[in-house]
This record gives sequence, C-alpha cells and structure tokens, in this order.
Amino acid sequence: MKIVIQRVDHARVSVENEVTGEINKGLLLFVCFEQGDVRDILPRAAERIAKLRCFNDAEGKMNLNVQQAGGEVLSVSQFTLSWDGTGGHRPSFEKSQHPGEARLMWSEFNKLLRAQDLQVKEGRFGTEMKVEIKNDGPVTFTMAF
Repeated sequence: MKIVIQRVDHARVSVENEVTGEINKGLLLFVCFEQGDVRDILPRAAERIAKLRCFNDAEGKMNLNVQQAGGEVLSVSQFTLSWDGTGGHRPSFEKSQHPGEARLMWSEFNKLLRAQDLQVKEGRFGTEMKVEIKNDGPVTFTMAF
C-alpha cells in the first residue's frame, strides 16, 4: 500500500463534471493498493494518517494532526502509484492489486479513517477523475505499508 499525502487549503474531485468529494483545509490522500497487500495493514495506515502531525501550531511548527487543525480528508484511489519507474518509458501497472480487491480495501480504509473520528470525502473508484488541488506549503509526504 502506498499513499501520497498532500496538505491542502482546498481539494475537489470531479467525475464527468459532477463533484464527488470536496474539502477545504485538510489532507488529500492518493491511495494505491498493490499485489500482496493485505487487510491487516489498513488499521495501522488509518491510524498513521489520523495522527500525522503536519499542520502548524500557534508557533508555526508542525505539531497538529488533521483533526486538531479542524481539517478533513479527501481520499482518492490512485492505482498509477504502483509503477516504480524502472524499465522503459511507458508506465506499467502490473504491480497494482486486482481492481475488485483494491476497491474493497479502499472502502475499508476509508471506513477506518472515519473510525478515527475524521471527516472523509472520496473520489470515485475506477473512474477518470479530475482533481483540483490548492496545496498548503506545499507539504507532501509518502507512506508505504
């Protein structure tokens, strides 16, 4: 499982001109499941996201998590993160988890984020999405589980 995390002032996901998820201050997550990923990693991943202290406190230091900062989460399924950049110039996504299983794991991951008392909005799995991002910082992290 790979996650790209961006701290945002605003983010919106649209499918065919329909907004499926939108947040103001918060975290935009691009979430990828790869072959061999198991459900056991999901609770840890959700907890790590919930506790990630990447928002500034009153002194300007990254000491607040998304909930303490009054933010939300926008979760977007992103199978293209499975490409590791080796070989050729045309990305291959053969390391991606089968879409049926990835959809179930993404859904479960989002439920676990909500169980951490986070407000979670979503993109739409398996569709061509337009993602609008207004980065804050920019602050971007990657996590792998």
